[in-house]
Amino acid sequence: MKFEDYRISDEIKKSLSKLGFKKPTDIQFKAIPPIMKGEDVLAIAQTGTGKTAAFAIPVLDRLQFSKNRKRGDGIKCVVMVPTRELALQITTVFNEIGRGTRVQTFCVYGGVEQGPQIAKLEDGIDILVATPGRLFDLVSQGHIHLHRVETLILDEADHMLDLGFIHDIRQLITKLPRQRQTLFFSATINEKIKELAYSLVNKPVRIQISPKDPVAKNVDHSVMFVEMDDKRFFLERVVKQNADKKILAFVRTKVRAERVVAAMERVGIEAISIHGGKEQKDRIDVMRKFKSGEVKLLIATDVSARGIDIPQVEYVVNYDLPEQPENYVHRVGRTGRGTEKGIAVSFCAPEEKPILDEIQKYLTKDIKVMEVEKEDYEATLDFSAAAKYDWKALIKEAEETDEKIKAAKAKKAKSKAKKKK
Repeated sequence: MKFEDYRISDEIKKSLSKLGFKKPTDIQFKAIPPIMKGEDVLAIAQTGTGKTAAFAIPVLDRLQFSKNRKRGDGIKCVVMVPTRELALQITTVFNEIGRGTRVQTFCVYGGVEQGPQIAKLEDGIDILVATPGRLFDLVSQGHIHLHRVETLILDEADHMLDLGFIHDIRQLITKLPRQRQTLFFSATINEKIKELAYSLVNKPVRIQISPKDPVAKNVDHSVMFVEMDDKRFFLERVVKQNADKKILAFVRTKVRAERVVAAMERVGIEAISIHGGKEQKDRIDVMRKFKSGEVKLLIATDVSARGIDIPQVEYVVNYDLPEQPENYVHRVGRTGRGTEKGIAVSFCAPEEKPILDEIQKYLTKDIKVMEVEKEDYEATLDFSAAAKYDWKALIKEAEETDEKIKAAKAKKAKSKAKKKK
């Protein structure tokens, strides 16, 4: 079945055609019909399979022809997401698919002045995409009214729970009409999110289950066993051997992100970082540079693993293994999106082996091991432009020098002792 066969508006069909969307993905094929019927949906699908369009297409179509559609009457759809980047991305998808319709989509998020956001809200919008914190603030201040909301969408809902947004979500739910459509979308799910889903819906939830392997078949993923202090050398090698490719490397903390950027700069590799410690304007600029290919290496914390669709990311590196097993799926899912092929490799230090075991338990299968021969391992260290600055080598050299000096002194002392005899 093709999109042109769906009973959706000609304006939306035209936009989908321009975007290159010809046939629905599996999640779109399964989710669009029940959403169009007004059913509540809990959709679980691999990352990169088109979940955003799966809810954007039917929502836009319904709002375009809604008899109750009066912008001044209030917001008709709210999409809640965990991060600012995802809010901006989803808003872009709604605007691109909804081009040609009269439906207005706008997003609000924290980290920026709320004045311009309030001004836009006062003009009137149909669809609001928001992070929970800023949404809750603006509702509390009386700038957002939710009494006319017909559809609530929680995207990456499990991550919102992990970030501690459950209280804000439950508070906001009390301000929504009891008769509404509720949609949950995510690449992973747990009992906690199922419990939340069933507590909020008014109708039976239609559950769409993803394949047994949560990692998309387009992603060739493997693990490489590397000492913690040698990871920078292996990242350098990956980058230099794939100089024309966009590479996204994930680390555990924002401090580590900056250290890796500095390490790459020391060997002549331009890199930029994105994490929660950056100002919003800086994060937007970083994403612009990476998306355009101006800078080809992005070092990120898990803030960028959830739902962010960055075109043509050909290589993902798990510089540090994620502490939450499900984040492995979201990280490697930044490559191999749609019909594209992608490569993902994880650097596993000996002390990270328990984390790797948990990830493999979550995947219910072992990750392919990329064997590194001893000679190749040593060649990687020698290959590095930073080899001459390697502190471990310098320490080792100093220790060997000390041993030689001690041995020479001992030999000299022994020689003197013989002469005295």
